[in-house]
Amino acid sequence: MTKGSVRFENVTKRYGEVTALKPLTLDIQPGTLCTLLGPSGCGKTTTLRLIAGLESASEGRILIGGQDVTHLSATYRRVSMVFQSYALFPHMNVLENVAYGLSVKRMPKAEMTQRAEAGLEMVGLKGFGARLPSELSGGQQQRVAVARAIVLEPEVLLLDEPLSNLDAKLRRHVREEIRQIQQRLGLTAVYVTHDQEEAMAVSDRIIVMKNAEIAQEGTPHDLYERPASAFIADFIGDANLLDVEVLEAGAATRVRLLDQTHDLPLASSAKGPAKLVLRPHQVRLSAGAAPGGISAEVSYAAYLGNSIQYTLATPAGEVFAILPPSATPFRKGDSVTLSWHPGDLRLVAG
Repeated sequence: MTKGSVRFENVTKRYGEVTALKPLTLDIQPGTLCTLLGPSGCGKTTTLRLIAGLESASEGRILIGGQDVTHLSATYRRVSMVFQSYALFPHMNVLENVAYGLSVKRMPKAEMTQRAEAGLEMVGLKGFGARLPSELSGGQQQRVAVARAIVLEPEVLLLDEPLSNLDAKLRRHVREEIRQIQQRLGLTAVYVTHDQEEAMAVSDRIIVMKNAEIAQEGTPHDLYERPASAFIADFIGDANLLDVEVLEAGAATRVRLLDQTHDLPLASSAKGPAKLVLRPHQVRLSAGAAPGGISAEVSYAAYLGNSIQYTLATPAGEVFAILPPSATPFRKGDSVTLSWHPGDLRLVAG
């Protein structure tokens, strides 16, 4: 199966006076799964539709596999899309649904059937060809939609919020299957979601979008561990953002938090207001008052089996914490001291 790269060169999309996508330049490498992630209205679906040829660029160039496809219609682009709604034909059986795109291309029936059956086997649905979509679970219907897309042997597979109609447990299972299929076939895939956990679970690379442009891009690890802004820190995983003032900048940084100063092993290039990023699992709690920490009161506690979640009222604002189970968990109203390991913290612009 051919692996195609995707390149945008200063691509803009406007609808009248509304700019849906600001000048965007990006490169998606062959054989990788790249996720476009962001809140509603950020431009991620517009970007996907531009790759598919379902929208035309107002300015700039789009290249797939090195070929300029900016002015090519969707019919002539070697891409396939898996839709949020599955878009299966209810009156056709599973095999007919998978073979539909091949029939449009007027492929000989024997070859079409062979490729459709191979596609079902790829997604773990061998022997399901005679069933109707209504006889399948939601996860199985989504796999049929994936099979229908990959039998067309696209250079690029596009997935538009493919798991949003599934319940949480099934969503985890199907996303693992999609990732395994993509890796096994070596497909180039562009995946759109607003779910950051889903993006981190399936992606080689994530492009986080905000206000119709790229806010930051990188591997899941890079985005989580080295957020470039408070928006990224808060969007990629849970984060507590504490207001601090940078007193000394450089290879090591001194900050003031409330009435305390802290020396942190963080590089900062500027003095002034900033945000300290404290992840919930990095919070440490101890009973009563202790030097060097922040006094807090437990305002909410929830036992979840493998963890305990706390909401803490502090002079620096509300803090969310996730701790391992304890034989003597804190209760609502308890006075505690909140602390952390300095090496766990990240600093972003205020």
